[in-house]
Amino acid sequence: MSDLNVNTFKARRAEIVKRMDKNSVLLISSAKLVSRNNDTTFPFRQDSNFYYCTGFQEPNSVMLLHSNGHSTLFCRQKNPELEKWDGFMWGPEAAKDSFGFDEAYDINNIDDILPELIRGNETLYALVGKNIDFDSKITNWINSANSKERHQGNIDLKNFSNILGSMRLVKDDEEISLIRKSCEIAAISHRNVMQKVEVGMTEYDLECMYLNEFKVNGSREASYTPIVAGGARACILHYINNNQQIKDGELVLVDAGCEYGMYASDITRTYPINGKFSAEQKAVYDVVLAAHNAACDAAKIGTPCTNPQKTSEKVLSEGLLDIGLLTGSLDEVLENKLFREFYYHKIGHWMGLDVHDDCPYSLDAEEVKFEKGMVMTIEPGIYVNDSADVDDKWKGIGIRIENDILITDDGFENLTSDVPVEINDIENLMKS
Repeated sequence: MSDLNVNTFKARRAEIVKRMDKNSVLLISSAKLVSRNNDTTFPFRQDSNFYYCTGFQEPNSVMLLHSNGHSTLFCRQKNPELEKWDGFMWGPEAAKDSFGFDEAYDINNIDDILPELIRGNETLYALVGKNIDFDSKITNWINSANSKERHQGNIDLKNFSNILGSMRLVKDDEEISLIRKSCEIAAISHRNVMQKVEVGMTEYDLECMYLNEFKVNGSREASYTPIVAGGARACILHYINNNQQIKDGELVLVDAGCEYGMYASDITRTYPINGKFSAEQKAVYDVVLAAHNAACDAAKIGTPCTNPQKTSEKVLSEGLLDIGLLTGSLDEVLENKLFREFYYHKIGHWMGLDVHDDCPYSLDAEEVKFEKGMVMTIEPGIYVNDSADVDDKWKGIGIRIENDILITDDGFENLTSDVPVEINDIENLMKS
């Protein structure tokens, strides 16, 4: 079963119905098992949108929701022999009762049943572009249904992604509780590893330590492949090779979060493998920290979700000028976006069921404004590549600081504040 009550998912489906046109249906597919090699698969992880609407944790499933509120689930038939190999399967009847659906059918019969269920409706909503194979099946089902309605209008296909995404933007109390727990586990794990690192360790040594800490503290899975980047490799944003030794005097950037109850956390810390920042490392780190703190303060109810980005660009630019990595005036740097040589990503992203939550940043050409219950990461960084036209003492320094913030009535709550960010606090933790 889900970590959430079945009534939570029924309530979500009822809310979705309010956002649908009359005489319409919504189709959402589960995730599929993904082949790893030959006859083995990667561990199954349910599609976040499907889970959000159903709470159902099996592959090869489809939800049909009618604008009149009637809900249908297609799923695998109960198979005791297969269960001996792959584990428990709900089957349509048990799934219908346990997950609050009005009816349920064997997924093997969907091509015969579903066209009849959608026939006569004016609109079919789907998450267009999320799953190309499923999009193709939808087209076939629509064509089959339309072919039987010679005296009525055809069914129009419309994208429901932004509508569902806007629902997922604001987290309810149950979701916040799960995110908070995920953040708590990730924070404990980061602190514990930072106390154990030693010069000479490899990146994969640290990766193993983080993954172990997640599991020991209550999370079965990481929410994404961890980034463990020593030295200049920290300037590669999506570095996941994690296979090099971290040398004395180098910083290590660790971007690692976990899942709890399907909900993600996402933390990045940058610290010296020997426990002591150099003068240049301190200088760059202080700039990133100032940008991080200012960006968090810029996240307030009613303000555009781009405010933290703009704030971070200004503060980072000021800092880069102060320490000499950029030259010229602040206006020139901002107008020409010269800071992008060292800061080439966005300030953060929505977070929830996905670590990069599938939620919009603009709706109807207007920026989304912060509301109570939204969760966003704040993660400014400075990355001085070896190819940069700067003094050699700066080269190879890559620093990012990332926390997960919850928008509240009073501004924001830092859900990952238990992991230190101040230089003195980091160095003291690593000594303990």
